[in-house]
Amino acid sequence: MSLTRNEQWLVRILQGLALISGMILILIVGFLLREAWPALRVLPPSRFWQDPGWHPLEQAFNLLPMVIGTLLVTCGAVCLAIPLGVLAAVFCQYYAPPWLAQGYRRLIELLAGIPSVVFGLWGLVVLVPLIARLHPPGPSLLAGIFVVALMILPTIALVTEASLANLPREYWRGAAALGLGTWATVQGICLPAIRSGLGTGVMLAAARALGETMAVLMVCGNVVQMPDSLFASVRTLTVNIALEMAYALDLHRSALFVTGLVLMAVVMGLVLLTEAWQGAIHR
Repeated sequence: MSLTRNEQWLVRILQGLALISGMILILIVGFLLREAWPALRVLPPSRFWQDPGWHPLEQAFNLLPMVIGTLLVTCGAVCLAIPLGVLAAVFCQYYAPPWLAQGYRRLIELLAGIPSVVFGLWGLVVLVPLIARLHPPGPSLLAGIFVVALMILPTIALVTEASLANLPREYWRGAAALGLGTWATVQGICLPAIRSGLGTGVMLAAARALGETMAVLMVCGNVVQMPDSLFASVRTLTVNIALEMAYALDLHRSALFVTGLVLMAVVMGLVLLTEAWQGAIHR
């Protein structure tokens, strides 16, 4: 298939932008490796998983509690946001009248644009005291899960709704010919048909949850420990960098860049897992 001159220029521009994006990613990884190298050269990798804790003055840099805290906040928020986001998209697309669906969609878009510090402030002033009444002290893993779930819910809802809107009308005609109702069609035909789009929305939401800093810093308690319950305080990898980078020196500063490398590895693992899942869907 031959391309016109304008299409050839467009392809070249897209290829150039893709190359620039890849070069930026390589530069970021290279910068992290360069800054983390002093700690990686002095400390064996096992130290970052087996040290007694995170005590920079004693040169103890155990990242495992923060990795666990990050994964628990992210997984909990995603598990909470997926059903809420999918149901919101289904309601907006198939059940709400047009005037209500349009207003509801605008509210979700507005929710997606609220700065994370506002979510954190709401969680600190409203949610944390409510949890403290149930189980002190209040700042906890549970508070982080609720706040981050609220932040990523619009991403899942909007991507899911866009995927549902692009489904061919033949699906509904075939379902109607079989005598299926609305919910049976949504559950049995529409949602399975948009698994790829839903997976993309979940990946974007999980990536935002992994990288969230301010809201988590304000509601999770920021204690470096292995959480033994939903009410325990935790510290995530991003919060660790934000709290200590301003005054860190020498080996401590380099260990914070190791934290950034670990966080990037977690995000890369998420992307590879999503790609493998979508590949399995298309087989």
